[in-house]
Amino acid sequence: MTTDNTTATAADPPPFRFFDARVLHVRRLSPSLTRVTFGGPGLAGFRSGGHDQSFSLFLPPPGRTVPDVPGRDGDGWFHAWRAQDPAERAIMRSYTVRAQRTGAGGHPELDVDFALHGDVGPASRWAAGAAPDDRVLLLGPAVEDNRSVGFRPPPDTDWVLLAADETALPAVGGILDRLPPGLPALLWLEVPHEQDRQALPLPPHAHAHWFTHGGDPARRGRLTRAVAGAELPTGPCYAWLAGEAGGVRALRRHLVHERGLDRRRVTFSGYWRLGASEEQLRQEALDG
Repeated sequence: MTTDNTTATAADPPPFRFFDARVLHVRRLSPSLTRVTFGGPGLAGFRSGGHDQSFSLFLPPPGRTVPDVPGRDGDGWFHAWRAQDPAERAIMRSYTVRAQRTGAGGHPELDVDFALHGDVGPASRWAAGAAPDDRVLLLGPAVEDNRSVGFRPPPDTDWVLLAADETALPAVGGILDRLPPGLPALLWLEVPHEQDRQALPLPPHAHAHWFTHGGDPARRGRLTRAVAGAELPTGPCYAWLAGEAGGVRALRRHLVHERGLDRRRVTFSGYWRLGASEEQLRQEALDG
């Protein structure tokens, strides 16, 4: 998700802006996943582009009930937010829109699925205790065709390869919801437990391979090995990879260097990295 507001003219509104929202519903999907539905009049104008649409979610810091981002109406909000005392600063995380629809009063409603990792992170703790009327802040799309939609297969694509762990399942679901009719897709999906498998909207020409790791880091990586050992279809492929950064990079290297796939036909995203917090990853990106 972008960390700035793109400057635009009055005739060309910025593609991203801030939206106030509140929790409408919370539903536990499986041992490792919880779905939180956001809504309210403050979400008016939120326009998801579908597929793997991402946005930035701001949560209240400990002891607060409402997140605050100084300078949110201007271009300098990120530096103002970074300059705050960490104890007072709203917690920012990147998430995917699983679904958007029109709810009561004509306002948008967003389903967002959270991967639960126990008490190891503030977003996981927040999601585990989320309740109706809890307040959040979103930095998200005000136009549908925006750069936070990454799934963009070239026109000559014959088939699609999707590989993801539990953190990217919402994006996989969103991609399948809008997969072009008749486009074959092969999926490799890794989750902690068998109960985390989802009834994804698989079209007739799609097939999913599921793997579990039981929450054991040493057992992660079966997905990459399975793709490496698979007999893949011929014809122009487009690959979309998301999940733990190390696994995603390894799978991309395999597809490009060993399978000969053009790197321009691979979209990959490290949603998280084993042993690192999102704050650490963000700081590394800023440091270059």
